[in-house]
Amino acid sequence: MTTPLLEAQQLGRTVQGNWIWRGLHVELAAGECGVLTGPSGSGKSLLLRTLCGLDPADEGQIRFRGRPVDSHGLPAFRAKVMYVQQQPVLVPGTVEENLTFPIAFRVYEGRAPANVRTDELFSSLGKSGDFLERRVSVLSGGEGQLVGFVRALLLDPDVLLLDEPTAHLDLDTARRVEAVVHEWVEGNERAVLWTSHDMAQVDRVRRGARIELREGP
Repeated sequence: MTTPLLEAQQLGRTVQGNWIWRGLHVELAAGECGVLTGPSGSGKSLLLRTLCGLDPADEGQIRFRGRPVDSHGLPAFRAKVMYVQQQPVLVPGTVEENLTFPIAFRVYEGRAPANVRTDELFSSLGKSGDFLERRVSVLSGGEGQLVGFVRALLLDPDVLLLDEPTAHLDLDTARRVEAVVHEWVEGNERAVLWTSHDMAQVDRVRRGARIELREGP
């Protein structure tokens, strides 16, 4: 039996003494694009943050490649299981500077910007070469999402946790993002868990498990 890339068993989390979710089982295999759905307030973003070690679980265990998270070390684990939030954190400067600044962190030491890959990704997303020179201060919310998305891909994680990654994009660009994600996971030791309120998008994106959260456990 193939070991899942990412697995959580009996996962539970409380907020102010109340269970947001409890007894959750999450399993992502290589090549899988799973989806996470549920109403606002059901804890979707919190679950993604918990799965990548940014927020603690009150119950249960998370394993990456068959081993507990602690055995990998949190910085290395977060570099391999990466959370991409709906509103990415962008630093002052150009798009290109926002793509390259993470390589200053020790966990990404030795990596160089992949200019050809960067151009290919933005071209696939409908952006021309001069997009890299734009200041992030003038980007729209959707363009900022694209920068955060591409930056995550260039850092080469094994698992992407995408939190409403196309919420501020038009339908054409959203479908471009979906196609890039499917290409990224297909035939590789990679997996994605994607949250969306758009059920049509859920149907298009899903290639694997569907996890549905409700309000309360």
